[in-house]
Amino acid sequence: MCTGMTNMEPGSGAAGLAEARRVVVKVGSAVIAPGGVLDTARVAALAAQLALAARSGRDVVVVSSGAVASGFRALGLDAMPRSIIRKQAAAAVGQPLLMRAWDDALGTHAVRSAQVLLTADDLDHRERHLNARRTLDVLLDARVVPIINENDSVSFEEIKVGDNDRLAALVAALVGADALVMLSVAPGLCVQGDPARVIATVDDIAAARAHVQTGTSGVGTGGMGTKLDAAEIATECGARVVIAPGALPDVLTRLLAGEAIGTAFVPSGLARRARDRWLGRATRVRGTLVVDDGCRDAVVDRHASILPIGVRGVEGVFEAGAAVAIRTQGGELIARGLSAYSSDDARRLVGVRSDQIESVLGYCYREEIVHRDDLVLVRGKKGTT
Repeated sequence: MCTGMTNMEPGSGAAGLAEARRVVVKVGSAVIAPGGVLDTARVAALAAQLALAARSGRDVVVVSSGAVASGFRALGLDAMPRSIIRKQAAAAVGQPLLMRAWDDALGTHAVRSAQVLLTADDLDHRERHLNARRTLDVLLDARVVPIINENDSVSFEEIKVGDNDRLAALVAALVGADALVMLSVAPGLCVQGDPARVIATVDDIAAARAHVQTGTSGVGTGGMGTKLDAAEIATECGARVVIAPGALPDVLTRLLAGEAIGTAFVPSGLARRARDRWLGRATRVRGTLVVDDGCRDAVVDRHASILPIGVRGVEGVFEAGAAVAIRTQGGELIARGLSAYSSDDARRLVGVRSDQIESVLGYCYREEIVHRDDLVLVRGKKGTT
């Protein structure tokens, strides 16, 4: 449930960030480009805090929005574009401006920065995912601050991450971050949207959604709902998450010192293996395997593999090796996994014993449709993602 307000004692809201050694900081468009104009003074103020964190020995990764907001006016537009093509064009203009601002601001503190542009494909495909992680690790080992953004100029619907809140959460999972700080124009998650009543700590994100108000900042693509989605991803991967006001003086420095600012989200479990983080959240689901209750219990209670005999239905079209959701006939999502068989072959194997696979298909790649080594449990919910 949601507990407490901003008058809680210091340490009760953002406690834990003082110990974080690897931190992802997401900066929203409305924080650094209010009204669609890049605020270099705000960038400089945040860069000073990032540099201080980096010099203290922390690994710092920045996910920065603001490319589209910084560039759309150069196209002769008076408001943020809605069409994907105009957004891509605005990003192409704005991304160099955004990166130059970060590089200049960090450079004044003798901290080097690096531009990293990602698409969903880079996180979805295992080899590209691993390559991105290795690149970021090398940069961090060299004490360089990566500035990450979605590659908006070339992204299209099929390869878009969606919004930078989600991208920040996936990056936190990618690099195994201890903490994710989302800097926003909002003071945190507020009770029924009332900015005077900020919720200090959340340990039940589902319950917290009752306080989400619709709408965005006007220059950003996300809202509080996307931030809760991001918090859910990151906390499931073992990171502590804080939503805090980006315009507050020294907000990042104060958070990393342990001060309670904004809304903190408690990690929901132990940090997963890197491969489990990728499989559980970064991959895009291509289809669904519907399983019976016996299979559900075996998977949840014993982390067993999914055998054909326990499968009751196959949804979607996918190739062998694709990521699939695993849910019950009642609609409970229980896991994600990599299917050893295509959707066409999986449909032919519904309810079949493992020793009959070869006689049905003419070949047997393996006895399991999803092997337990290619399976990760997720928090139970309705749906397929």
